[in-house]
Amino acid sequence: MAKFTEVFKNRNFFLLWIGQIISQLGDRLDQMALIALVYSKAPGSAMSIAKILSFTIIPVFLVGPIAGVYVDRWDRRRIMYISDFLRAGLVLCIAVSLLNKNMGWVYLIIFIIFSIGRFFVQAKMAIIPDLVDKKQLLMANSLVNTTGMIAAVLGFGISGIVVEKLGAKAGFYLDSLSFLVSGACIFFIAKKAMSLASLKKVSQEVVDVLRKSVLEDIKDGLLYFFKEKKLRLTAGIIFALWAALGAVYVVIIVFIQQTLHSATKDLGLLIMFLGLGLFLGSLVYGRFGQKISHYKIIFICLILSGIMLIAFAFGIHRYPCFAVAAALSFLLGMVISPIMIATNTIIHKVSATHMMGKIFSSLEIVIHLGFLSFMFLSSLLVEKYNVSHLHVLVTVGIAIVLLGTINLAINNKITWLD
Repeated sequence: MAKFTEVFKNRNFFLLWIGQIISQLGDRLDQMALIALVYSKAPGSAMSIAKILSFTIIPVFLVGPIAGVYVDRWDRRRIMYISDFLRAGLVLCIAVSLLNKNMGWVYLIIFIIFSIGRFFVQAKMAIIPDLVDKKQLLMANSLVNTTGMIAAVLGFGISGIVVEKLGAKAGFYLDSLSFLVSGACIFFIAKKAMSLASLKKVSQEVVDVLRKSVLEDIKDGLLYFFKEKKLRLTAGIIFALWAALGAVYVVIIVFIQQTLHSATKDLGLLIMFLGLGLFLGSLVYGRFGQKISHYKIIFICLILSGIMLIAFAFGIHRYPCFAVAAALSFLLGMVISPIMIATNTIIHKVSATHMMGKIFSSLEIVIHLGFLSFMFLSSLLVEKYNVSHLHVLVTVGIAIVLLGTINLAINNKITWLD
């Protein structure tokens, strides 16, 4: 197996890697700056956060399939650096738009930025085999994923402090700079000749993807869910988990802001501790997880996750101390991570190879639909019906505990899950 040092000696891969580390930090700055922007204009408004975040998710449905067509047929390196340079300019436009009280322009720019980002993400995942030898591919992917996770986790903590100290506008300026640096790194990757499809052919394939890939793949994927018992149960668990995440996402942001009296600093640091818990939980489960049924792990961790969410809500409500919140965030991350790993493992094991792409494509859309729907539902409850943030978090926690308990009890009575 290739060593880390051997992979880093590959100039093209190193440029991609260093650019992505910087870009990850910039992305976290962007997210914290958006939260700070909403906080400055509508402090305590969960619905305002939900609205602005929805424009970062909608491109998954509308642009993702089109991006796949271009990435497979165009120069991936060119797609990536053009995407970065365009996003650098658009992020600057957000900073300028702050002078205007009309948030409509900000929503539009965010939508365009994240639409362009769909091209970049798919190109980044596809370009790695073009940059390294086959014997280095596993190590290269490991480096990109592991260091990317570390950069994202640390980036939340750093960006929360930076935006709190310097303001949202400074966060956007720094994010724009990160896109420029990332784009420059990718631009200097040695160009590799690639065949280009004609515009007419690409346009026709875009139409075909919109007509066939999205609609028919979702249909085929959903039919496959209902046919395969294990896959159906797993898909339902994933949907429930992301629906719960959507229900608490914006509510917990406002809850932390109001409880710890900080717009982004404490929020960013708590996400960092949550990420560290996810990372450690992944390592522990990877080491010892084979000894227990995947489903039992999922149901047990659902129960523990619900309990930890309730403990987090009551803990910082009664003791508004950062140390308490950080410890609970870390523990919450540890008990959530096995759920994500186990569900993905089950899908890989029970899915037919020729259906794998359709299944994950359908899952991504189902996941984001669940997330968006329940994000707006919980925001509506706290804004229009004056349900407290604490009650929403506790209710979701109880629902997760019940989901895990009921399924664990059923699992002990049937054999097809083992």
